[in-house]
Amino acid sequence: MDKYVNRSSPPPQDPKPRRREPWKRVIAELDGKFSLKERRQASAIMLQSYTEMIRLINTVEDDSISFRREGISGLEFDSKGIYLVSVTKAGCLVVQDFDSLYGLSGGQSICPKEDESKHVIHLSTGQPLDVVRWNLANQDEVACTSMISNEVRIFDIGYISSDPIEVLKKRPAVTGQGCVVARGLSDIAFSAVDKSRLFASDMHGGINIWDRRMSNFPCVELTTNIHSPLNSIQLSMENQIVFGAGKHGIIYAWDLRGGRTSVAFQNNKEVYRPPLICLKLASLLEKIKLLKEQSDIVPREIFSIALDPSAPYQLAFHLDNGWSGVVDTKSLQVTHIHCPPPAWLNGWDTYAHMRKPAWLPTCSIYAVGSTFDNGVHLLDFYPAPISACHVDFNDEVQNIPMETAQNIFVPLSEAVTVCATHPLTGAIVAGTKKSSLLVISQNLCGTRGNSNEGT
Repeated sequence: MDKYVNRSSPPPQDPKPRRREPWKRVIAELDGKFSLKERRQASAIMLQSYTEMIRLINTVEDDSISFRREGISGLEFDSKGIYLVSVTKAGCLVVQDFDSLYGLSGGQSICPKEDESKHVIHLSTGQPLDVVRWNLANQDEVACTSMISNEVRIFDIGYISSDPIEVLKKRPAVTGQGCVVARGLSDIAFSAVDKSRLFASDMHGGINIWDRRMSNFPCVELTTNIHSPLNSIQLSMENQIVFGAGKHGIIYAWDLRGGRTSVAFQNNKEVYRPPLICLKLASLLEKIKLLKEQSDIVPREIFSIALDPSAPYQLAFHLDNGWSGVVDTKSLQVTHIHCPPPAWLNGWDTYAHMRKPAWLPTCSIYAVGSTFDNGVHLLDFYPAPISACHVDFNDEVQNIPMETAQNIFVPLSEAVTVCATHPLTGAIVAGTKKSSLLVISQNLCGTRGNSNEGT
């Protein structure tokens, strides 16, 4: 039998056993950390199940006020997601417990009337309200103001009173001819580390800063060279930079740390500071070759700006024509863009209602009310070219699974004006033109009958 043995090759040896790949799920459960890839895949699956769960017909409108009914204009959760505050163009301010709100429908998608007995606060201020914010350093306080008012009213939700605990006032502007210029306030931002410091943008291109320990008048004003409304302001996560944007499509940035735009509270005199950076958004959009080839890019009004909580260098913007995108505050370039069809294409009213989108807390998803339909766009603004909205996205070259890179549209029963996202669960509450609150989340009631009725 030896003649059949091949002597030229060595006898086979037992192959070295391969090490078994560790279970990813076990590792995540042991160290409490999920990779970015796994979190992104999980968020994509979660977004596919978002639907309208509750349509709450709100009773916060006051028919005795003669202002044009434009629905809910401001909406925000507190930092723990326990309370939700809303304001309307009719001048009503409501603070309610979110768990009570979510449970009002008893599993039905439509609740015919809101239970006012469950409100923490429900009052009428007698004037339109355009914005409301929680005090980040004192969650017992909410502040609200209006584009036709020079006052910021601060309420303590622990007091059962229709009167504010404090009113901050803006000094009126006077022209060279001695005429007083109306300077209503359009947005509010609180410092996360100092409960006494409050920022408010005005309709004349400035940002007013109060130190409530010193005076109810502003100590500092951040100025621009264009006397037009700043619609939205945003403080950086470190409370070192304040961004502002508005009517002429320009994003401004002021440095609060030092240098020529330093804002130090050293006296009671009002100090004026120019911006450190001015970015013309239309000029940045023109650098996107494919966008410039397909669209006529002109300066548009910026309705809203907001920093991504999971990637704080991403500054999202939303324009009056419905476009949304991201400016990278490191490179000062537009990295993401979403351009839906114009409203007139579907026969919608071309009047641009002020819309206020919101970020989901952990996955770089931007929730934006649609300009041409009843619904919300959930836009993929993940900070990499695998994002469906990234200017360098190419699914053919990068071979990206579509379930991890796509935008989602959630159809709703009413047109949306403002969105707020729960800081822990990612549930979305949308305020509408008809003053309803729509709760949008995963469909957990599918076994209880038709939970999508009315969507």
